[in-house]
Amino acid sequence: QVQLVESGGGLVQAGGSLRLSCAASGRTFSIYSTAWFRQAPGKEREFVAHINWSGSNPYYADSVKGRFTISRENAKNTVNLQMNSLKPEDTAVYYCAARTTWGTPDTRYWDYWGKGTLVTVSS
Repeated sequence: QVQLVESGGGLVQAGGSLRLSCAASGRTFSIYSTAWFRQAPGKEREFVAHINWSGSNPYYADSVKGRFTISRENAKNTVNLQMNSLKPEDTAVYYCAARTTWGTPDTRYWDYWGKGTLVTVSS
C-alpha cells in the first residue's frame, strides 16, 4: 500500500502563489507516476498535472499550463505543485494521486489518493 499526504493549501489573493506538496510513504518503490487533481464545489474532480518517476515529461491540463509546475524530489518521496498567477477559478480541494504505471488524466485509473488540501483564491 501507498499513503499520500498533501500539504501547503491555504488562502491567497488572485495573482498570488502557493506551493503544494505530496508526501508518499509505504511501498513507494511501486510508484511510477504521481499526479495532482482538483475538485471545486459542485464540480467533478479534474486533472491538473502528472509526472513520472524520473521527473521527465510532465503533463498539464490546458487550464494551468504556463502557471503551474509539477516536480518531484525522489530522495524525499515528495511531489510538489508550484502554483503561480492564481485565479479565483483555481479554488478547489487539491488531491495527490499515484499509480504504478504511466500517467493519465483519467481519474478512474489512479491507484492511490490522498485526502486533499484546500486552496482558496480570493478576488
